[in-house]
Amino acid sequence: MASTANFCKPLLQGNWHQQCPVTVVGAAVMDMVAHADNLPERGGDMPATVSGFHLGGCALNIALGLKQLGIRSHNMLPLGEGMWATQLREEMAARGIQSDLQVSGGDNGWCLALVEPDGERTFISIDGIENQWQSAWLSTDIPPNGLIYLSGYQLGAKQGGVLVEWMQQLPASVRVVLDLGPRLDSMSPALIDGLIRPGVILTLNQREAGLLGYAEDEERFCRQLHSKTHQLVVLRCGENGSYYYGGEDDYGWIAARKVTMADSIGAGDSHCAGLLAGLSLGLTHRQSMMLANCVAAYVVSKPGGDCAPTLAQLVGDFSAAD
Repeated sequence: MASTANFCKPLLQGNWHQQCPVTVVGAAVMDMVAHADNLPERGGDMPATVSGFHLGGCALNIALGLKQLGIRSHNMLPLGEGMWATQLREEMAARGIQSDLQVSGGDNGWCLALVEPDGERTFISIDGIENQWQSAWLSTDIPPNGLIYLSGYQLGAKQGGVLVEWMQQLPASVRVVLDLGPRLDSMSPALIDGLIRPGVILTLNQREAGLLGYAEDEERFCRQLHSKTHQLVVLRCGENGSYYYGGEDDYGWIAARKVTMADSIGAGDSHCAGLLAGLSLGLTHRQSMMLANCVAAYVVSKPGGDCAPTLAQLVGDFSAAD
């Protein structure tokens, strides 16, 4: 797949420029990554080895991925008061990432990511102030004709109704890129129906798609969602690649880049960051999906979810592999 590296070269050479603003709304947490032979049984005790602490939270992963790809974003990631918030600020500053939501009233949360030998990860999340949304935090003006990233993690939280109401009041010209996330099974049918509405670009994995009725027919499933949103629908299928549906003459499979997986932490987030980057640059749906697949492949080949690549790293890494 030498074409993936060649595809990124025009972006690296500056032949494309950001055409619309991007706003990232959601969580910033710290991830503790631990490796275990398998998950413990209920009441059992399983030894594990901590391999490190990483920046985490879907929205923070997105913000990092966009910055690495040269995309400017307005980041609305609540940073509170306490040990985890302090560590987040320090790590984010070292990466050149800022948040416009400096808040009080509690510490940020953290996540234990248990990684099994095949790279699959299971999360145990301890919520913090990143899921205590308040209307006052959302008083900022959103640029028209922009892109906004939102995660089901926050929309489905106890105080997620504040975000849902804000989302539903956005101008029609704003496109929301929504990653429904693994907590989809805890959302009410009414909430899900309210989120899958016109103007929303949906991205979801096979497990999440199954909760919405997906079986084996990717085109039919994505077409049905598209009939409700009138926007791009993305189905992420791991090593089998990704399927997208953007309209009658705009759909199909994008092959996965073949890499040796270190772990799957941040796989969906990095794919979404690549998708957002492509859309903000004015790339076609297919081109944006190609970029998304490249970014996701790079991230899963490295440990942790905070290792998003630059365009130069994408070109160099894939050229060397080819």
